[in-house]
Amino acid sequence: MYFSHVLNLKNHASKALIALSLLFLTFNSFAMQEIETEKTIIEVEKGHVNHEEKFDPTVTILEHIGDSYGWHLWGHTSIPLPIILITPQGLDVFSSANLFDEHHNAAPYTSAKYTYLLEENHIKILTADGQVDEALSAKVYDFSITKNVAALFISVILLLIIFGSIASSYKKRTGMAPKGLQSWIEPIIIFIRDDIARPNIGYKFEKFMPFLLTVFFFIWINNLLGLVPIFPGSANVTGNIAVTFVLSAIVLVIVNVNGNKYYWSHIFKPDVPFWLLPIMWAVEIIGVFSKPFALMVRLFANITAGHIIVLSLISLIFIFKSLAIAPVSVAFVLFMDVLELLVAFLQAFIFTMLTALFIGTAIEEHHH
Repeated sequence: MYFSHVLNLKNHASKALIALSLLFLTFNSFAMQEIETEKTIIEVEKGHVNHEEKFDPTVTILEHIGDSYGWHLWGHTSIPLPIILITPQGLDVFSSANLFDEHHNAAPYTSAKYTYLLEENHIKILTADGQVDEALSAKVYDFSITKNVAALFISVILLLIIFGSIASSYKKRTGMAPKGLQSWIEPIIIFIRDDIARPNIGYKFEKFMPFLLTVFFFIWINNLLGLVPIFPGSANVTGNIAVTFVLSAIVLVIVNVNGNKYYWSHIFKPDVPFWLLPIMWAVEIIGVFSKPFALMVRLFANITAGHIIVLSLISLIFIFKSLAIAPVSVAFVLFMDVLELLVAFLQAFIFTMLTALFIGTAIEEHHH
């Protein structure tokens, strides 16, 4: 029965892959047309249509892979997000739409407490004469709901809906073959249990299954949403170093909290001559932190690199300003989008597998 479910999953996945490929091609074509239209609008507003500004791919790419205070949809249309600031005068909450003018350029906004300006994607406080007060701005704590934070909430809601539905199906269909969404997810859960958790952790693997499943599906869903170029996708959550840092910090805590006496004795009482102990202590302590650090950098670098490559290929059309390059660029973009679907799963798998391996190393019991 398990193999029939796996084959069924592969057939569905193949159909979904073809559909997603066509979808990405359509979206990319729309995105190209939208960028060109927006450039024309800007040129008309500035009064020099005949003197086109040189397209700067760096700005476009950095805007996509970075975070923002609004969720851009098309043209000058964006979804405003709440700005939440703790200032020396207390809490200040307002919409991010107040920080932009009708052309989506940064503009000063005066609240009941201060005058704010968005400068280099940071909110600054202005003095009465319109100058940035760096000393006062440094005292502001920003807890705003940015694009990445909003996307993170969306992914968490999706996780709750998916696993809530699956849990309900298991209760209602006890002893019956999986059906619908349950038949899609069950082979993946079994794969994580039998090929990741059990071999790397051992007989205590069930204790850590909830965490491993959460990490895997959280990373995978956010990776997939990042490939969708329209709302509620397009956010670069797993390509944000702060997100991967938090995930790695959680792994660091779980590994070391569950470490047994053999794990700690290997760090602080290694079987080496006493004069080598200081060197071994330094090496082992560095190793404790370098493992989760490697997880953080690997996930961040791979996801960010994928976004940069896709956007760079699209930018070739506007750099060369030639329709001849368009088919080649679109073909490469389509290929990269399909490849990124594989990378989205692969990075979630690698992060989960290495996490299980680190946990297994920490709780492994040595028999003499």
